[in-house]
Amino acid sequence: MRIALTIAGSDSGGGAGIQADLKTFQRFGVFGTSAITAITAQNTRGVRSWEAVSPDLVRAQIESVIEDLMPAAFKTGMIANGGVALTVAAAIRDHSLQNYVLDPVMVATSGDKLFQDDAIDVIRTQLVPLASLVTPNLQEAEILVGEKLEDEDAIAHAAEMIVNEMGAAAVLIKGGHFASGDRVVDVLYDGDIRTFRAQRLQTTNTHGTGCTLSAAITALLATGESLHAAVRRSIDYVQRAIATAPGLGSGNGPLNHLAEES
Repeated sequence: MRIALTIAGSDSGGGAGIQADLKTFQRFGVFGTSAITAITAQNTRGVRSWEAVSPDLVRAQIESVIEDLMPAAFKTGMIANGGVALTVAAAIRDHSLQNYVLDPVMVATSGDKLFQDDAIDVIRTQLVPLASLVTPNLQEAEILVGEKLEDEDAIAHAAEMIVNEMGAAAVLIKGGHFASGDRVVDVLYDGDIRTFRAQRLQTTNTHGTGCTLSAAITALLATGESLHAAVRRSIDYVQRAIATAPGLGSGNGPLNHLAEES
């Protein structure tokens, strides 16, 4: 069994963060390990409060995992602040960790902010260049490139900036927040542009969508899947997970992490 590591925040509601990542790893037959960067108090209605874990304890978690359970792939989610971001970047470099999926979690589905401002520059300059794939949603991509993205051409240009100027190996900009009618358009760039188009589902059960997508890609990379195949299969899986969501809570409900691919 292959091992995957998630370095992210804990979601007390179980729909996003570490909890969603571990469920997704299990769904794809990968053994999940974790390093928690922040503790959040949240449910489907929103984030009540959160606190970052100390950089030293984040580093200790990462090193405890990799000295005994070396991951074949890993992801980062909520980084919380600049100190944690620097610590994570140093750990990645010091241990030459491979197959890194960077999900730059900055804003929850509910709209709540999940980072301190000092994290942004560190993510841009220290973490993005280490990433095999960066998976921002539209808002996060705008924060990373410092530009408003109002059409597909602008999204494609932002993707090129994240790879060609910031140094990521590849980027997948998720189009769920883009006003594209009844279709969702995701843009993958790794030197070539590829778009994935899917039917937009009219639902509020979207809590943890980004975490789940990046975790699925991480799990598939851990099993040896190619990047393009991992992205395609993960988008398909998340579409099914949204479509078959259990309808829990009174806000933005969680996905069905047990969903089958169509």
